[in-house]
Amino acid sequence: MRRRRSQLGALCVGAATATVLALAGPVAAAPAGQAPADGQIRNAEAAGVVKGQYIVALEGDASVRAGARASVRSEATALAERHGATVKQVYSSAFRGFSISATEAEAKALAAAPGVRYVEADGVARAVGEQPNPPSWGLDRVDGSMDDTYTYPATGAGVTAYVIDSGVDTSHPNFQGRAVSGYDFIDNDRDAADCNGHGTHVAGTVGSRDHGVAKDADLVAVRVLNCQGSGQWSQIIAGIDWVADNADGPSVANLSLGGGANSSVDQAVQGLIAAGVTTAIAAGNSNADACGTSPARVAAGITLGSTDRGDGRSGFSNYGRCLDLFAPGRDIVSTRNGGGTQSMSGTSMATPHAAGAAALYLEG
Repeated sequence: MRRRRSQLGALCVGAATATVLALAGPVAAAPAGQAPADGQIRNAEAAGVVKGQYIVALEGDASVRAGARASVRSEATALAERHGATVKQVYSSAFRGFSISATEAEAKALAAAPGVRYVEADGVARAVGEQPNPPSWGLDRVDGSMDDTYTYPATGAGVTAYVIDSGVDTSHPNFQGRAVSGYDFIDNDRDAADCNGHGTHVAGTVGSRDHGVAKDADLVAVRVLNCQGSGQWSQIIAGIDWVADNADGPSVANLSLGGGANSSVDQAVQGLIAAGVTTAIAAGNSNADACGTSPARVAAGITLGSTDRGDGRSGFSNYGRCLDLFAPGRDIVSTRNGGGTQSMSGTSMATPHAAGAAALYLEG
């Protein structure tokens, strides 16, 4: 992974823009087989907690083998029934666990149960973009030449890019029929249409004909953010788990979203990468240390900060040792939901430049 990352840095944003920083150490996790003392709930007092909803991490490793999900579902059902909780979603491929509806007392009882690694309060993550309206410039930085052209050594043909976001307008002509719906974890169906616009813009930078880095990559929409651009961690973990279970062949994932520190989503992203999916992650737009943001703080991912047209750090971009690269993120023109183009800014816009560059690398 580190060898791939060093080559990707040169490919992704060129000498003027690509800044490789010291990597963060691995995110700390509770030791296997050890539930938090006294049935405590992680992140119970964090901002944006979803009342009455929790994520349960089970002992053991995630697996894509046949029967893994059924095994987790059986364990989840037994634990939930024993403690009065209701199972909502089951995870097995990137994260071994499940989400529940429960009272605080029921969740605390589960946290102390044998076989449970930890219980964490569910919370909210958001897309990290803004929207002004000038012309774009990002593709010129990808090849490093800064000559008002984009010269690409590959097109990403044969590589699948999973856009884990607000959905994608798969009918946009700039996708040339290469964009399809994977799954919608907001409405729980297979139509991952976009009603926000963020995911369509991100997908366009990854792989649209005119605005994309990897112009022949296949694009799969995985909807985990609602029409307001936010989603619960439990839904986002479900989307990540789905990608780990369904990815086949050379694959990249784009996570242009984030929120406060959350060990469950961090663990899911680690599982996705371990399953062989190269993953680009937005650093966040708080002008703060990215090591306080999930999933940006996952060391195995490629975490992106944003630069502006002058190749300096965008004022909104997070920073710090948890970043791997900077890429163009201010005033980026890409595909608009419903057709045409629009300009957006954010580390969300920087991230798909790296996901697209990873697709170029994986084609070779």
